[in-house]
Amino acid sequence: MKKVCIFGGTFNPPHIGHLIMANEVYHAVGFDEVRFMPNATPPHKEAPQLATGEQRKRMLELAIETIPYFHIESYEIDHGGMSYSYETMAELQKLEPHTQFSFLIGADMIAYLDKWVKVDELLKIVQLVGVRRPGFEEHSEFPVTLVDAPLIDLSSSMLRNRFKEGKDVTMLIPENVQAYIRQEKLYE
Repeated sequence: MKKVCIFGGTFNPPHIGHLIMANEVYHAVGFDEVRFMPNATPPHKEAPQLATGEQRKRMLELAIETIPYFHIESYEIDHGGMSYSYETMAELQKLEPHTQFSFLIGADMIAYLDKWVKVDELLKIVQLVGVRRPGFEEHSEFPVTLVDAPLIDLSSSMLRNRFKEGKDVTMLIPENVQAYIRQEKLYE
């Protein structure tokens, strides 16, 4: 059975923290692949999108293009609307019945699992894999397999602010993604 880890998020923009987290989980747990899944409309975030779903998907494609075990899962972007993890994972499980799915979350999401829609049902079809993040509590009443990874205090909102202010993002976002952001005039 194929072991796939889904890494969902807004990825607005994707950055090295996302890539490092996915890479560490891939190697620590022994997945066959990690799929980055940009959501259409996340239920837990109220910030303006700033980049369209297709632009966020394109940034991810650029960010992972040289890593053979990283892929894009466009299910939520393709279907649009509010993105709920349980509904998405139930559909992916139907589409790929011979795949064992896990769902990657950062420590910032672990504390909010009790607020997720149908989290108990979600846990019946996927394993949750969490990665520690500076300043966030990793304890949860729900079963989460924790993976140690280099701790990088980096967020997409911080990077959007840097772009807006014309500040440097070298080493924080892959160069090809930076070029795309500038070409599309995102986050200005």
